[in-house]
Amino acid sequence: MKASMAKKSGHGMVIPGRKIERNNLLLKLKDGKYLLLMVLPAFIYYILFKYIPMWGVLISFQRYSPFKGFYGSPWVGLQHYQIFFKSPFWWRCVRNTLLLSLYSILWSFPAPIIFALVLNEVKNLRFKKLVQTVSYMPHFLSTVVVVGLFYMFLSPNTGPVQKVIVAMGGEKSDLFAQARYFRTIYISSGIWQSTGWGAIIYLAALSNIDPTLYESATIDGASKFQQLKYITIPSIIPTIVIMLLLRLSHVLGVGFEKAFLLQNDANHETSDVLETFVYRTGISGGNYSYGTAIGLLTSVVNLCFLFIFNGISRKISETSLW
Repeated sequence: MKASMAKKSGHGMVIPGRKIERNNLLLKLKDGKYLLLMVLPAFIYYILFKYIPMWGVLISFQRYSPFKGFYGSPWVGLQHYQIFFKSPFWWRCVRNTLLLSLYSILWSFPAPIIFALVLNEVKNLRFKKLVQTVSYMPHFLSTVVVVGLFYMFLSPNTGPVQKVIVAMGGEKSDLFAQARYFRTIYISSGIWQSTGWGAIIYLAALSNIDPTLYESATIDGASKFQQLKYITIPSIIPTIVIMLLLRLSHVLGVGFEKAFLLQNDANHETSDVLETFVYRTGISGGNYSYGTAIGLLTSVVNLCFLFIFNGISRKISETSLW
């Protein structure tokens, strides 16, 4: 009936189907007005500080001058991108960034999963809460404090790690001044800082598993390992996949602060990543267009990785971001 009325309606007439849809939308907005008001500050924040600043990527195609502004600076096209790929440091920065990111996925990503699985088996609630509280604390420390603590722990003169090395027959050495140890220090500090906090989402997923599944498995004679293999891990696989996809979307984004704070002239060969290169050439060097070009290129590559891995996940499993 609605379809026929919509077909017979002439110009200037209101189509009933569209009117009903419009009324339903207005009704939903009215019913959820308080929820929308709660979301409004976040929406305004993203518009003002995330989307409007995207206009600034235009300077990557200009020879930008703060005195001339966006409209007065001359256009140079892809010149800054060509300069980057002709630079003798571009491959070193990309290599170091990729290796740090891949090592983080290999070692840091499984850490909160394993920690959550172990903590989930603890039956003493007081001890469990104590461990959770202690493991969460490093997350609330700033990167500067974390790096400072590692400098203290690994100090060649007073560091407890160095004392253990000497006690085991080794020699004191400045680990921060050796390029081969930079990635180990970077990854280990990240594991220490983020494992407890990252386990929260997996503990939440574990709490949603139906307890009757474990009861049935126990009655059938399944061991703890079999319950872990056939019930626990399959139940949290969707959560693991989503978190892994989000992590893979930042393959070329390892963070600036920690790499910059751990960086020195001696370990520059392994510590120079894209973010520190952008800071050194774009901000410190005053070449804002060049730094913006590298940053935009990194973001585009990360976005491509996100689409690729999300497509792969959607094909081989039922879990994906969209």
